[in-house]
Parts: sequence; structure tokens; C-alpha cells
Amino acid sequence: MKKKIIAVPLILFSFFISLVCSSQTKSRIKTIIVDAGHGGADQGARGSYSTEAEITLQLALKVGALLEKELPATKIIQTRTTDITQPVREKAAFANENNGDLFICIHVNAAAGIRHSKVTGYRTRTYYTGKGKNRKKHTKKQPVYKRWTTPNPRYGTGTYVWAADRDVHKADAVSERFESEGELTGIPDPSTPEGAIASRLWVQKYFKNSVRLASMIENEFEKSGRKSDGVLQRNEKGIWVLQATNMPAVLVETGFITNKEEEDYLNSEKGQNETANAIVKAIVNFKNVLDNLRSAADISNAEANKDKQSLSSTSSKSASDQNR
Repeated sequence: MKKKIIAVPLILFSFFISLVCSSQTKSRIKTIIVDAGHGGADQGARGSYSTEAEITLQLALKVGALLEKELPATKIIQTRTTDITQPVREKAAFANENNGDLFICIHVNAAAGIRHSKVTGYRTRTYYTGKGKNRKKHTKKQPVYKRWTTPNPRYGTGTYVWAADRDVHKADAVSERFESEGELTGIPDPSTPEGAIASRLWVQKYFKNSVRLASMIENEFEKSGRKSDGVLQRNEKGIWVLQATNMPAVLVETGFITNKEEEDYLNSEKGQNETANAIVKAIVNFKNVLDNLRSAADISNAEANKDKQSLSSTSSKSASDQNR
């Protein structure tokens, strides 16, 4: 009797372990690429005492460390860990070559200063019209302006996904993934019309997941008390690291370096920790959502296959009974 009592917990424990291992191996997010925007010769936006490249690197390292702690079974790769020059095309290629399943690009926003002008007086301008004997002298009063610029008070976060009109670039990137990995069975040749359609379908899937993650990130920022501009698209100018990566991708604008208060916040230990935690919480929740959806789909497929087998077995039995 005692042996049976001991055996039951052992069986349950083994079952639990097998479920955990199964969920990890079946996770859609196995590799996350964390990109610190700009760097090296390209310092990006500048504040009163710091640069975008400096802040993004500090934030990216914190995000990467937290993700390694929260998701030990997931591979976390940084595009850069020092202040090096790294063109955006290289960043996208790096993410693709490392078979990323998710691309998180960290940036700091900037807003142009507000221009002001004021009339401080007038000056007389002399000009002439006509030629020869008809030449006449004229004078005209013109205002004299004093011009100056004040810092733009704009503040808050915003997370970008690639613009909808850039789908062709994303489809090209997805096609390259089909070709290089052969990860999806039954996918036509990307150079064919059928392959192009298949790529576009995956682009739509990636877009949906990118928007989902972007929304989660902005929700976490709002929870921490930040002003959020929400999920954004930059239609007038594409963001290469978003449209050329063959995976769901977001670009997080963590605040405005041109706003002195936000510059101080993003350079502070408190601000960086809160920002990094918000991003990581959203990524972990996003991964859990996808994994749960996959688990539910697997269970549904398993039940469907079981029903098919049962139906097949019943049909075979009925046929056997009729032959008797």
C-alpha cells in the first residue's frame, strides 16, 4: 500500500516535468534579439548631456540580463554590447543570421526645438526700379526680427511596427528564411507566385504578433506611470531593422532625450530599471500567450487525430461485423 502512495507523486512529478520540457521545446520564441539603437560614429539623438547611443546600450544590457533571468531556456542575443558603429542593414542581417524569433530594438526619441520670432524694430531698405531716365529710387520699411528656439516639451513612449506599405520588404525577408532554413514544410518556392503569396501570409502573421507585443509594451509603460503614444507606424519613412528582419519586430522609443526631465529619467538608475522591467514583462507575457496558443492548438490537433482514429476504428469494426 505504501509503495502505491509513493508511486503516485512520482508519476505526477514525472508527468509535470515532461509537460515543462515539452512546452519549452515547442515554444515559438527560442531566440530573442535585443538591439541597442545607433552606436559608435552614429550617436543618434542628443540631449543636454547624453546621447541616444549611450542610453540605448545601457537599457539593452539591462533588458538582456533580465530576459536571461526570466527566460533561462530562451537564447538572448545582443546586437552590440559596446559603443561600436553598426549600420541598420548589418543589424537586420545579424538578427536573421542568428535565426531570431523576436526582434526588440531600443531607441530614444527626439523632438525639434520650438522656434520663436519677435519684431524688435524696423529698418529702411532702398531699392530701384526702371532703367536709364526712368530709373527711380524707392525706400521701404522692413521689420527686424529676433529669433530664438526653446526646448520641445514633448514626452512619452511609443512603440513602432513596420509600416503596412513596406510589406514587400518584409515578404522578401520571410522568403529568405524559407529558403535558408527550410523550416516550413510544404512551402512553395519563394520565387514563384505561390511562394510570394505564402510569404505575404506570414508577413500578416508577423505584423499581428508585432502589434500584439507593441501593445503589451505600451500597456506596461502606462502601468508604470509613463505617458504612452501607443503603437505607431512610420509610413513616410520605413525603419529598416523592422522591415528587413524575418521575424516579429518592434522598435521601442523609450522617451524624449530632448525633454530635460525625460533625459534625466532615462539616465537614472530608477528610470532605466523601470523602463527595462516594463519591456521584459511585456516580452515574457507575449511569449506565454504564444506558447499557450500553440499548446491549445496542439491539444486540439491531438483530439482531432484521436477522433479520426476512433472513427476509422469504428468504421473498420462495422465493416468487419457486416462481413460476418
